[in-house]
Amino acid sequence: MFGYVMVNKLELKVKDFETYQAFYCGLCERLKKRHGLSSGFLLTYDMTFLAILLSSLYEEEGKKEEWHRCIMHPTEKKRVIYTEFLDYASDMDLLLCYHNLMDDWIDEHDYKKLLLARSFKKRYHEVASMYPRQRKAIKKYINHLHRCEEENNQNLDCASGLTGKLLAEIFVYREDIWEQNLRQMGFFLGKFIYLMDAYEDVFEDKKKNNYNPFLSMAEKADFDERCLSILNLMMADCCQAFERLPIVEYSDILRNILYSGVWMKFAQVRKTRKEGTGERKDV
Repeated sequence: MFGYVMVNKLELKVKDFETYQAFYCGLCERLKKRHGLSSGFLLTYDMTFLAILLSSLYEEEGKKEEWHRCIMHPTEKKRVIYTEFLDYASDMDLLLCYHNLMDDWIDEHDYKKLLLARSFKKRYHEVASMYPRQRKAIKKYINHLHRCEEENNQNLDCASGLTGKLLAEIFVYREDIWEQNLRQMGFFLGKFIYLMDAYEDVFEDKKKNNYNPFLSMAEKADFDERCLSILNLMMADCCQAFERLPIVEYSDILRNILYSGVWMKFAQVRKTRKEGTGERKDV
């Protein structure tokens, strides 16, 4: 479900994209060091965004920059940024990816996803014990989401609101003066992510008889426009909370993601369907 909170490279300055890449590589590095060499597949754009956001907000003095080689780039060294928030982001990445894999197993009965989840189940429990508030939010999210799916609840706020509450807890690194705005950011970004995923998968979910809150409106002529309007509302509230934060460093990167990058997948899916090559033509 995650993976929509990405940067739009074409609209970003070269130096800013290089900084983004350094954070992305930094998250990959922390995932490997904290959770094992096999955890590179856990890397997500969403937690890269969170690491950059928190690093900017708290202006951490412990930032380090290094140059590393890796399996993906063995012939040249890559710039890698490290802050304490990359440790936090890597831990949250592990928790979210575990449940994402288990969710895919429940929806698709994909044994590969189940085996992947089981491969780091022990580490998941170790990390979860370090974050009782986030662990409680994840457990509540799973239980309520399954109930929502079992009831085939077509209320858009049901499942998306649960994802929003989950991400709200994850965005709150410290319960301090920035908590309210971070919580609002996470809540509406979480709703956006869930609904964006539902929009992308709606016709495939219909074929497979999977739960999707957009099924009741998917065949209407104005489906894309209605989805766009809903998603716009989610991001407007998310960005409103972001603009209240005293963000200075990396602000161009963060705004690129929030105002442009998150829409790249929607534009791609909509374009594909308009061209008649997407899932919609089979409905």
